[in-house]
Amino acid sequence: MYVGLWSRLEGLERDQLTRALQRRAVVQGTLLRITIHLVSAGDWWPFALALREPRRQWVLRNRKEAGGAARLEAAARKLRERMDGQPMTTGQIREFLGDRLGPSAPLWVDMVRVPPSGTWERRRADLYAAAEDWLGQPGWHPHAAADHLVRSCLRGFGPMRRVEVAGFTGLPAPDVAASLGRVELRRFRDEQDRELVDVPRAPLPDPDTPAPVRFLPQWDATMLLPTIRRTDIFRDEHRQAVANSDYPQGSPLFLVDGVAAGTWKFEGGRVQIDPFERLDRATMRELREEAERLTDFHG
Repeated sequence: MYVGLWSRLEGLERDQLTRALQRRAVVQGTLLRITIHLVSAGDWWPFALALREPRRQWVLRNRKEAGGAARLEAAARKLRERMDGQPMTTGQIREFLGDRLGPSAPLWVDMVRVPPSGTWERRRADLYAAAEDWLGQPGWHPHAAADHLVRSCLRGFGPMRRVEVAGFTGLPAPDVAASLGRVELRRFRDEQDRELVDVPRAPLPDPDTPAPVRFLPQWDATMLLPTIRRTDIFRDEHRQAVANSDYPQGSPLFLVDGVAAGTWKFEGGRVQIDPFERLDRATMRELREEAERLTDFHG
């Protein structure tokens, strides 16, 4: 998340994000698609409330060994009482709940990952607190929360098809349809005459707008399979270099003119680049300069 923000925000320093986590201005937690995300404090509760029931239904369908909803709810109540304002590590939670309930019951408690865990200095993100204790009580109606999540998805990745909104957020298709019926939208048609939706007045850059080189980190949202499939971020001849994996977002990539052009890694105290193919001298110079800036950020 540090590299992801560095690539998007000019002048970001590592300590700025660490301080924001400590001040609770931004938080980490399990949200979209039951994966970890970094969000603003203002986005945490609407995202969590919109996704609370879909996440739990996924657990009930896919983790039968944990027992039914009643058993998981009872375990979650005991866990919430046990936390009582105090953070707990993953190990403590698993020990308290047991091996069968430990992986699943925490989804019946709204929890956030709290510093020092999950920071650059302590990357093992295994310390959790109840969201109410860390951020205060939520004040969102479920419909308003879902609408906020859908609008946020469109602001980041629109224009999108409805099925893509559902796939990215983890909301069920009927919930997405209901939300899109409530919010103000801008509508388009794609090359296959399918409807695309976006928030009003969202920017639509000219296709010829220059795109500087960018370094994407491991687990960047741009690299999710649904995003890869709907965009031109991969040329066909390069797609298999990463997209044949179930977790293409697990590969740090760099982009040239908005297209994946190779992978990178931090090794031997420097950012090393590995292009998919030979690049021209000017592009390589730009990549090396950006790699030097990213090396400094690591250092």
